[in-house]
Amino acid sequence: MPDTHRTAQPELFTWEFAADPYPAYAWLREHAPVHRTTLPSGVEAWLVTRYADARQALADGRLSKNPAHHSGQAHKTGRVGIPGERQADLMTHLLNIDPPDHTRLRRLVSKAFTPRRVAEFEPRVQQLTDRLIDDFAQRGSADLIHEFAFPLPIYAICDLLGVPPEDQDDLRDWAGAMIRHHGGQRGGVGRAVKKIRTYLLELIHRKRADLGDDLISGLIRASDHGEHLTENEAAAMAFILLFAGFETTINLIGNGTYALLRNPAQRALLQESVQRGEKELLATAVEELLRYDGPVELATWRFATHPLSIGGVDIPVGDPVLVVLAAADRDPARFAGENTLDLARKDNPHLGFGHGIHYCIGAPLARMEGQFALATLLTRLPDLQLAADPAELRWRGGLIMRGLRELPVSFTPEN
Repeated sequence: MPDTHRTAQPELFTWEFAADPYPAYAWLREHAPVHRTTLPSGVEAWLVTRYADARQALADGRLSKNPAHHSGQAHKTGRVGIPGERQADLMTHLLNIDPPDHTRLRRLVSKAFTPRRVAEFEPRVQQLTDRLIDDFAQRGSADLIHEFAFPLPIYAICDLLGVPPEDQDDLRDWAGAMIRHHGGQRGGVGRAVKKIRTYLLELIHRKRADLGDDLISGLIRASDHGEHLTENEAAAMAFILLFAGFETTINLIGNGTYALLRNPAQRALLQESVQRGEKELLATAVEELLRYDGPVELATWRFATHPLSIGGVDIPVGDPVLVVLAAADRDPARFAGENTLDLARKDNPHLGFGHGIHYCIGAPLARMEGQFALATLLTRLPDLQLAADPAELRWRGGLIMRGLRELPVSFTPEN
């Protein structure tokens, strides 16, 4: 008789699933690689779980980013996209638009994330990293999410945007509510998003009288030189750079540190390499951590504008498609030893930052912040260890991102 228990479809989107979704994704890859499901919000969508299908879908121009193409009404009630963005009139940003508008707006901000600009920002990231560690290094314990992984990218992206230092703690508080970092309700998320929009519009007005070398000033200059960037577009662009520029990096640092703590042999190899002042293993380590347990579990929403087939499954016009990056990046058809953390992995074309024209524009900055954060933690707190039972750790709710609510650690206090 067949073992029906082994082939039973796993339950998705439970708290148990959130703690470790990878066995369920392995089942989907094998038995239902393009799977229609009902999401917790009630929206029906297709999940794409195999690597080859995922790459195809991410680069397919027939899958629009504009939620207006959804055959249902979920986009009007805020059940797709970022909570609160529609109510706050912040929809016109890179995650919600297609060419040619996407091409125009992406060009305006791409210069802020060139390798040269990111390299110029390295001393500031190192300064922020050390300052945050200074705050808890003498204590011998910390919550690395709340005290380190969360504030580091917030302050970094605020500096890039041109948010004055005296305003950055307000942005930190609102951003915390926006990702439900403090356990707020959905209404609280919406209020936080509106506060961010109000602040950004005020900052844009202030910047017009005193332009600097920051990203918001660059958006204003582009608008004044014929790029026809509306005020709402400028605010929406600043908003999505803030949102996408910090939550992914929080999870990269948090998930990455957690993975190293759970894999002591790999952590020891990286620690020894960093202490020797080497860079190569640190670079491949961040790429492997992005693949192994990356910060973005599902790519942001796409909607079929034409009939198309993915993995031999027909997708009707108007249906939402969610590419499961976490599943694709552990596809054994593409990655040998898919469930093994191998920091020296060379053949690693992971999809952690997406693929195609919507590839994450801030990827160079996130990589740099991840490398600096991990290297500094391992150098300054060499005996860092997990201070909780892994089974007791909780992961933040939500559909797109994957990140821990807290990461308690202990270590020998610094003198």
